[in-house]
Amino acid sequence: MKEERKRKKILSEDDYVNGVIEGNRTILAQAITLIESNSPAHMQTAQNVLTRLLPYTGRSIRIGITGVPGAGKSTLIESFGSLLCERGHRVAVLTVDPSSTITKGSILGDKTRMDSLSRNPNAYIRPSASGGSLGGIARKSRESMLICEAAGYDVILIETVGVGQSEVTVRSMVDFFLLVMLTGAGDELQGIKKGIMELADSIIINKADGDNKIKALAAKAEFNRILHLLQPSTPGWISQAYTASSLTGEGIEEIWLEIKSFQDKTIHSGYFHQRRQKQMLDWMYNMVEEHLRFSFLNHSEVNQSIPDIEKSVMNGTLTATLAAKHLLTIFESNGRRNIDARDKA
Repeated sequence: MKEERKRKKILSEDDYVNGVIEGNRTILAQAITLIESNSPAHMQTAQNVLTRLLPYTGRSIRIGITGVPGAGKSTLIESFGSLLCERGHRVAVLTVDPSSTITKGSILGDKTRMDSLSRNPNAYIRPSASGGSLGGIARKSRESMLICEAAGYDVILIETVGVGQSEVTVRSMVDFFLLVMLTGAGDELQGIKKGIMELADSIIINKADGDNKIKALAAKAEFNRILHLLQPSTPGWISQAYTASSLTGEGIEEIWLEIKSFQDKTIHSGYFHQRRQKQMLDWMYNMVEEHLRFSFLNHSEVNQSIPDIEKSVMNGTLTATLAAKHLLTIFESNGRRNIDARDKA
């Protein structure tokens, strides 16, 4: 009974802050759970904790990892993360998966496949919470990343599980973006490849072992030709393709050497810090947009008007532009009334 009461103890802001800074994994997990909570009652406490931890953040290299289905991202991350832990680094793995709101299971499956890394005392693996939207998940992943940095993790790996807009989102929160590819993935993936390749700082042709090694080397040469024609994702950096094998470990260390070279070069040019500053501002404005969208969709008078306006749009008696204007007028009118009421008071 005493243990049960202890587990249910409500932590103070000091408990969260001190626990995270001290590297207490239990409190780290609780702090991230607090950050992920959608409850308005937790929001202020979460932001207060995060604000107090900000001076301890920013001391990591943030690496985004994406790839086509079946590319072996999880096994690559496990091999890569294990190598870094052996070198004395502390590694946190976070995931961004908008599809998790439907499937509920793909991320936990990835965590299971990273069994060895998840048991390493210098590693921490955290699935993203279902946020109901990519924006919600992105906010939680960004803030979880900061919490992990404050806890002393100096390498943050952010894996994108979904395909599409999640790649752009992850690119917007990391320093280095790694694309994991396979040989012979098929023509149906060419569209995905091109869009993501424009975001990549490096491409890894994975599973370059056994009979597949010759094909992987040929794919490497092909991707390097394509990259030569694309504008670099990071100014002053030439993106290149490499081969690696999670099975044999070949090429895993080269990934880290490439990332360190990138970090040194961009810090020297000043772009490393410029990108981070821009990312923070972009994040701020994204949060403004998300808050406005939430306020609009939860506005009682707007909700009452939506059914009739939707019918008018579907019947062709009202244009979409005018319909949007009507709804926004209702929303803005209520805001003006609240301001007038405050001024009179």
